[in-house]
Amino acid sequence: MVYRYDSDEDAFVPYRDDDSEGQPPPAAGAVPAGPSPSRFPAPSLPRPNQLVLPSSGTSTAASPPVQDAVPHYEATPNYEAAPTAQYDLPAAVPAPQEAATAPPPRRGGGRTWQVLIGGAAALVLLALCGLAGAALLDGRQLIGQQAAPNTTPDNTPGTDPTQASDLDSRDTDQAPLTAREVFPSSTLAIGDSQNGYEVLRTQSSASCPVAATGEVADLLVRLGCNQVVRATLRAPDQEHLVTTGLFNLTDRSSAERARDRIRQVLDEREGRFRGMPAGDGTDAIATAPARVGWQVRGHYVAYAVVSRADGATIRSGDTAVREILFDMLELHLNRDVLERRANGGVANQPSPEPTDGTGRQDGSDED
Repeated sequence: MVYRYDSDEDAFVPYRDDDSEGQPPPAAGAVPAGPSPSRFPAPSLPRPNQLVLPSSGTSTAASPPVQDAVPHYEATPNYEAAPTAQYDLPAAVPAPQEAATAPPPRRGGGRTWQVLIGGAAALVLLALCGLAGAALLDGRQLIGQQAAPNTTPDNTPGTDPTQASDLDSRDTDQAPLTAREVFPSSTLAIGDSQNGYEVLRTQSSASCPVAATGEVADLLVRLGCNQVVRATLRAPDQEHLVTTGLFNLTDRSSAERARDRIRQVLDEREGRFRGMPAGDGTDAIATAPARVGWQVRGHYVAYAVVSRADGATIRSGDTAVREILFDMLELHLNRDVLERRANGGVANQPSPEPTDGTGRQDGSDED
């Protein structure tokens, strides 16, 4: 339904769209009843109270008198409210409750690993406690041993507790060697051998070149050698002779330098160790081809020269010669003479193991 609003401002309009053309305009002073026309044009729509007559053949037909325009409102038809549709909804069905089931059993793998790891940790802890206890017990025993006085006398032959020495230098080992110290008897019983080495001659000299020739003698003098003690012995097999002894050098460094240089000198035949004749049947030790060995202990150079008593050449694989060199250098001079000298009561620990060498020298005894 469309409503129009008429205003006095629209009175100048000569006619309205819904009036017929033949109707005269209303008087100027008369104010039409009803709402004034709108100032805004509105679409021409037929009023509900206007009768639309069919057009006649003559345009001059008189129109019925126009009544005052009174707004007419049609009653709004009364529509009954449509009945609300009611639907019967089924009652809510309660959700079925799941049957309470027991949780699945846990696998035992994790539990097993926990037990194993815990057991291993316990074992490690026990082992550490045991080690700590053992170390503590050993420490207490060591302290008790150090605190207890040593009442065991030192019965080593020839050892004088008041004359101790450190063999690394002549400054701490000032007592000179003596022939009686190095060769205390006429027969040397070495090892388990029942037949010892017969001592034929001994010598102690302040001139080291009496026991060496050529470059070997010069080398010993340059390195501070001031004493040599040696002896000639007959081996238990009566077929070999040996001259062995000790060179007294300044310190251990000088002795090691001499040891390293001696092999090169012997290989180049620029010098040799002298064998010392000791009477009839012993000249071969000074003239025959010989096998020689040497080693270092502290500031001493120990040496030994071995030859056959008949002057024959010694074979390279002669085991008897090797045994003689070992008996003289290691068992007698090192473990007996120098060990006894080092254990005089001042040396704190044994000197390092001696280093040795062996070689061959010809039978020439020329200076």
